Amino acid sequence: MLKKIDKYITNPKLVINALSYFYFFNFLSDEKYLKLKYYIYFNKKLDLDNPKTFNEKMQWLKLYNREDIYTTMVDKYEVKKYVSKIIGEEYIIPTIGIYNKFEDIDFENLPDQFVIKCTHDSGGIVICKSKKDLNIAKTKKIINKYLKRKYYCIHREWPYKNVKPRIIIEKYVEDKNNKSMRDYKFFCFNGEVKYCLVCSDRETELKETFFDLNWNKTEFKRPNHDIDLTIEKPKNYDLMIQLANTLSKNIPFVRIDFYEINGQVYFGEITFYPASGFTKFEPEEWDYKLGKLINLEKVNIDEK
Repeated sequence: MLKKIDKYITNPKLVINALSYFYFFNFLSDEKYLKLKYYIYFNKKLDLDNPKTFNEKMQWLKLYNREDIYTTMVDKYEVKKYVSKIIGEEYIIPTIGIYNKFEDIDFENLPDQFVIKCTHDSGGIVICKSKKDLNIAKTKKIINKYLKRKYYCIHREWPYKNVKPRIIIEKYVEDKNNKSMRDYKFFCFNGEVKYCLVCSDRETELKETFFDLNWNKTEFKRPNHDIDLTIEKPKNYDLMIQLANTLSKNIPFVRIDFYEINGQVYFGEITFYPASGFTKFEPEEWDYKLGKLINLEKVNIDEK
C-alpha cells in the first residue's frame, strides 16, 4: 500500500487522472482542467489562443470542435451503423449482442470465442478465446469497473460525454499469419491520410511504428515504445487509405483504425484525440510539424 501511495505522490500525472474520478474535481471547466493537465504533462502553458503543436491543437479541438455526430462516431456500437452506411457493411466486425448490464448476458448462448467491451470507454476489454476457460466472475469485475467509469472526465474528450454506457460483444477474429492482432491507425488531417501508426505485439510488449504513405518508417516516434521494422506493408494498404480518407472527410483531424484479417479489411474505431493529446513525439520538433498539418481556420467553433 505504501508503495502504491508513493507511486502516486511522486507522479503528478497519476494524481490528476485519479482526481478526475471525484465529483468535486469535475467542477473545473474543461478549459481550466485541460490547462492544468497540459502543464503537468509538458511543463509548459497550454496556448489556446495560438496553438501550434499537435498536442496543443488536440486540446483546442476538444474545446471548440464539437459536432453532434462525433458522439455517434466514438460509440463502439453506434459507430458500426454509421461506418457501414458510408463504406459498406462488409468492413464491420459482426456484433453478437448489446447489453445495458452484465447480468443481461446469456453466456450459454454465446459462441466459444468472442470479445466483450464497453461502448463508452477506452481500454476496458476482455478477449475470450475459449469459453470453458473464461472466468466469468473476473470478467464481470473488469467490465463493471469500466462500465461505471466516466471516460470523458479523465481527459475531457467531449465526444464521449453523452455516449450511453453499454456492453457490446463482438465476434472474435484472428489472423492466421499473425496471432497478435495488428492495428493500422491512419492519421487523417483535414480529410487526408498522412501517416499510419502500426500497433503490434500487444500481448507481449506493445510496439508502435509510424509509416508514411509510401510505407517508409518516419523520422519520428512516440517515447517509451519500441518500433518494429519487420512489419510488412499490408496487402490492402491502399484500400485502407482510401476508406480512411472517405471516413475523415470534412474533419480537421481524426484517426481511423483498421485491421487486416486473413486478407479482409475490418474497421476498428474512430479516435479524435490520439493519446488524448498528452504524449510527446521524438524528436520534439515533430510535435510542431504534425501540428502544422491541422488547419483550424475552417473549424466551426462551438463555444458552448
